[in-house]
Amino acid sequence: MITEQDTLHEAAMDYRAAGLCALPAIRAEKRPAVGQWKRYRKRLPTEAELSAWFANEPDAICILCGKASNHLEIIDFDAQGELFTAWSECVPADLRRRVVVERTQSGGYHAIYRCEREVCGSMKLTQRRLGDKIVTLIETRGEGGLFLCAPTPGYEVIQGDLCDLPVLTEAERDVLLRTAWELNEYVPPVVDCPPHSGVVGQRGPSSAAQSACALHNADRPGDDFNKRGDVRAVLRQHGWTLAKSGENEYWRRPGKTSGWSATLKDNIFYVFSANAAPFEPNRAYSPFSVYTLLNHGGDWAQAASSLRLSGYGGDSLLDSTRGVDISGIIDQSQADVADNTDTSSAVPEIPDPGPMPPEMLRMPGFVSEVMDYCLMTAPYPNPVMAFAGALSLLAFLAGRKVRDSGDNRTNIYLLGLAHSAAGKDWPRKVNTRIVHEVGMANCLGERFASGEGIQDALFQTPSMLFQTDEIDGMLQSINKAKDARHEAIMSTLLTMYSSANSVFPMRRKAGKESPGVINQPNLVIFGTAIPNHYYEALSERMLTNGFFARMIILEAGPRGTGQEPSIRDLPPRVLATAKWWADYRPGTGNLEDWHPVPA
Repeated sequence: MITEQDTLHEAAMDYRAAGLCALPAIRAEKRPAVGQWKRYRKRLPTEAELSAWFANEPDAICILCGKASNHLEIIDFDAQGELFTAWSECVPADLRRRVVVERTQSGGYHAIYRCEREVCGSMKLTQRRLGDKIVTLIETRGEGGLFLCAPTPGYEVIQGDLCDLPVLTEAERDVLLRTAWELNEYVPPVVDCPPHSGVVGQRGPSSAAQSACALHNADRPGDDFNKRGDVRAVLRQHGWTLAKSGENEYWRRPGKTSGWSATLKDNIFYVFSANAAPFEPNRAYSPFSVYTLLNHGGDWAQAASSLRLSGYGGDSLLDSTRGVDISGIIDQSQADVADNTDTSSAVPEIPDPGPMPPEMLRMPGFVSEVMDYCLMTAPYPNPVMAFAGALSLLAFLAGRKVRDSGDNRTNIYLLGLAHSAAGKDWPRKVNTRIVHEVGMANCLGERFASGEGIQDALFQTPSMLFQTDEIDGMLQSINKAKDARHEAIMSTLLTMYSSANSVFPMRRKAGKESPGVINQPNLVIFGTAIPNHYYEALSERMLTNGFFARMIILEAGPRGTGQEPSIRDLPPRVLATAKWWADYRPGTGNLEDWHPVPA
């Protein structure tokens, strides 16, 4: 006799053969009946594992979405499938007939398909307000999600075959998702001011910020920009592209070549994508919010001040002169200012220079060749980060070996700012590989544990390259620490930078008469951080004690267009040049390693 468990087990085997990651599930809880099931996001379970699991007689079966099942995604129609018919009628018939449709135990529906490319995480597409609650009517299950499926009791495939899923193009997938979004009945409150509870990626509220962007007050720059500002120009400046025009515009995030990630309607920018930093998914933003997040890293007060200088706000000079002829007063005021020699209180207007021109990221020779290799092999090529990595590598290799006429050395502190998933780690990996190839692996460092640790490391190896990720964490620790350990890090970094062309005396230890010195230390730092976190970590003391004056800070901008990463050998010219620098010893005599004389 064939039991329900036999049927579930056979289905799991069939799904596995079709490339679907099927797991036993608990029907009432809608979750896998497997411990540590998230590991199967990366691989299919074996036949032996399936047999062992289903021998325990589970009452349901589920399928993992995303990469685990070859880019599988479903559209989940809840509320007993209330909007399924309306959605089906708006989808082209030939596309609708290709999608696999499943009836669920609650009376809803699953529309199931695969995509040509990777799918994002789950998204809420259609919502409705019912009293004090927000009900989701249609949502997707993508990367990281799962769904119960037939032959689980209550689930029935009514169109197509789960073992023969259609593979949709991005354009076809967009039709399905856009059709669902157009049925949406609820848009969340618009983000237009610093939230009192704090929003991820934004600075907390301040009195200046609150007064600058209070809602429904045309005298304030934020509201004036909401009325007159060009939010489309701000989006395009940061790599967003218009995917579809119309009353409801569809916009595509940077790094995405097709499809859409947000909509713009009635001056409200609604973001769906979970990969559209600094925006959060399923949130609505005013033009002022878009301007603040993209141009000022979430600093509302700074954004308002910048807009005021650009003529927005009721108290700007531009606004105050409308409708009244006060030219004589203005002319007299300007004459008085010209005659006044005390201009210390004047606030100069500094225009935004925009992103760094690409040609300024190129240095002929070694730096460009390392950049080319990095950009060629990275999953998300980023010219700014590639330049930062290559420059820090050359600075390290040339340390204690060259100088200019002013005895300036190559020790640099370099900080690259980029959002998550922008490719900050790839230049570090390239640098590490090159340094290992030329036999200088002992010269690499990662994190700063203490000022004394930095000194001891450089005492043993006078030239070192520290590649530190999320350096904002170190800055926060220094700001908030109450002990002297973190303070010693800052002090050591400041002094070590200035000692590159002289001698750094080691700290004196009890019982040791001569602590020794570090001759011409070459400390190169290649740090990376997320922009919002970095700006939050800044303090007045750090800005005035010379630490940031010693740093080269580069903003990487939006994530680049993705590509298939490749495994390639390091270019022979790059290795040969790095090896030459590694072996180069300026000066003569048997003290050239301890006391080099740079060329």
